Formats: sequence, C-alpha cells, structure tokens
Amino acid sequence: MNSSEDPPLPAAEASNSGRRKFLAGAAVAAAGLSTPSVVRAQAAVRLKFQSTWPNKDIFHEFASDFVKRVNEMGAGRIQIELLQAGAVVPAFQLLDAVSTGVLDGGHGVAAYWYGKNKSFSLFGTAPPFGWNANQLLSWVRYGGGQELYDELTQQVLKLNIRGFLSGPMPTQPFGWFKKELDGPEAFKGQKYRTVGLGADLAKEMGAAVTILPAGEIVPAIDRGLIDGAEFNNPSSDKVLGFPDVSKVYMVQSYHQALECFEILFNKRKFEGLPAEVQAIVKYAAEAASADMSWKAQDRYSKDLEAIKAAGVKVIPTPKSILEAQLKAWDKVIANTQDPFFQKVIESQKTFAKRVVGMTREMEAPRDLAYEHFFAQA
Repeated sequence: MNSSEDPPLPAAEASNSGRRKFLAGAAVAAAGLSTPSVVRAQAAVRLKFQSTWPNKDIFHEFASDFVKRVNEMGAGRIQIELLQAGAVVPAFQLLDAVSTGVLDGGHGVAAYWYGKNKSFSLFGTAPPFGWNANQLLSWVRYGGGQELYDELTQQVLKLNIRGFLSGPMPTQPFGWFKKELDGPEAFKGQKYRTVGLGADLAKEMGAAVTILPAGEIVPAIDRGLIDGAEFNNPSSDKVLGFPDVSKVYMVQSYHQALECFEILFNKRKFEGLPAEVQAIVKYAAEAASADMSWKAQDRYSKDLEAIKAAGVKVIPTPKSILEAQLKAWDKVIANTQDPFFQKVIESQKTFAKRVVGMTREMEAPRDLAYEHFFAQA
C-alpha cells in the first residue's frame, strides 16, 4: 500500500458517510426546488379583429366563438379584441383594412369581395353541384381549395392576407318578398338584394340587383327601395327584423345553396406570431367551424318556428324557379371567362362529382326515414 493513501474506512462507517453525502445532496436539491424561479412573462400579442356583422346577429356570435377559443387556448400569449361591423371600417371594406394593416383580422364571407374578383365568390357561395357546405370545406381542406384560395389572394390579387375558410352554412332561403312568387316570370323586374355570384344569377333571371350589407337590408325593404331580399338563415333574419317588414318567406334556393365563413388575418402580422400561436389560430378555426355547424342546427330550427308563429308565411320556392336558377348558373359559369375562375370551377366540379356521387350511392334517403317517423306527428 502506498503510504500517501488513506486507509479504508470500516464498512459501517463507510455506509454512514455515503448516507450523509446523499442527504446533503438531497437537501441542496430541495433547497433549489423551493427557491422561487424568476419567470419573465411575455406580454400577449394583441390583435384588433372586426366582423362584417351587426352585434345582434348570430354571425357576430359565431365570430365571437372563434375569438373565445383563440384567447382561451392562447393562455396569455395572444388576445384578440372583437369589434362589430362598422366599428373601424364599413363591412364591405374589411378585406382592404386587413390587408393594409388598419385591422389585424376580421370575420366575413368571401362573396363580399366579389367586386375585386368573381373567383372570390366560389370560395363562399360556390355553384350548386349537388354538394353541401361541409363538402365544400372538404374540398378546401383536402381537394386543393385552400391552395387555390391562397393563389387568388396572394398571387393573383397580391393581398397581404392569410385566410381560413370555416363554418359550413346550410342552403339559404330564396328570401323575403312582398308577395309570393309563383314562377320565374314573377321574379323578373324584382328589385332584389343578394351578394356574390348570386347577384349575377339574379340578373340573369331578370331581377334588378342591389348589394347591401346586413344592417341595411331591412330598412331598404321598409322604405320600398327593394322588393325582396335574402340574407342567410332564420336566426339572422329574425333578429335583423325581416318579419317586421315582410310576411312571405320563400325557402329552398340554388342562388346560395352552400356557403362558409372566411376568417382573415393580416399576413405579415400572422407570420410574425410564434409557430405555436399560429397553430392555435388554425385549429381554433376548425373547432369553431364544427361547433358553429352544431349550434346552427339548434338555433335556426327554433327561430324558424318562431317566425312561423309570428304569422309569416313560410313556403318552398317553386320547382320552376329552382330549374330556372340552375339554367342561369350554366350561363353565369360560361360567361365568366377569367382563366383562374374556370380553374377553380373545374377543381370544384371534379371533387363534387366524386364526393357527391359517393354520398348518393352510400347514404339511405333521409326523406323516407323522416316521413316514416314524423309524417303523422
């Protein structure tokens, strides 16, 4: 043994020494855990977000549902402030306001930007290829629709926006009229409010079209400036006051057989968000889309019953008008020669033919089952 080395400790003493070292180390670790760590909280990114809807409309509520999801999941990293239509800019100026940074984001429908490029309307009020709005959103997500939307907004029109299509809407009523329309001839000459490609369709059928935002429609009917108008659904129509100025409500139509909402963000602002916050926004749009479709089924059906109870005559649009609408769609599509428009149309038709074809082949008729259980109720 080298004389410079310490002699080995007895086994018991060595065990006690090891225990003392372990306890001392554990005490240091515990002290470290009990010492408060200094966390520097990062200030939330605050975004100003405006809808294109009056505060009382259920559509503004849908916008609020999206904002609530982002704010809750953001947990202090992002805070969106929701404003109603007109708070910063008029409804039809929302797109430009978001693109230029006057607003950080907004909630509306793509058909409102039809004046910039008719292709916009295809992402909100697509032609009635036998599909529904959920199938339209399936095309957006899985059939190339989002890529075409991004091409339109960022390459064709050079807009500084990032858009999310969300929230499937059922078929919209033909609208509110002073008197019942018994055929396409009765629609000719009507001063009628609609938006997007629905405006081209109505013109093709001989109507005189006026494009108005939600809050201006009922006053226009009341003052006799228009003869008839559509907006979207029983809940919106009821709260906006349509039953106060008209007692004829014609439901079922091909002018807007399906539609979805558009959630907009300033592109530079959005891309400046942390990646996890961008993901929150994206998935909040999807979650709000699902919840909106469920909420709409409940609320729209209740409000349709309330409209009937208020003495409104709710009638289906005659088959002759529906057939005239389809023929008018043929002309609207053929007359719009823009190459990008036709590119989107072909993509939608290809997807709809496959998906709707499968649906028709696979699903049992709903009408047969409904009549079986409720026809005598």
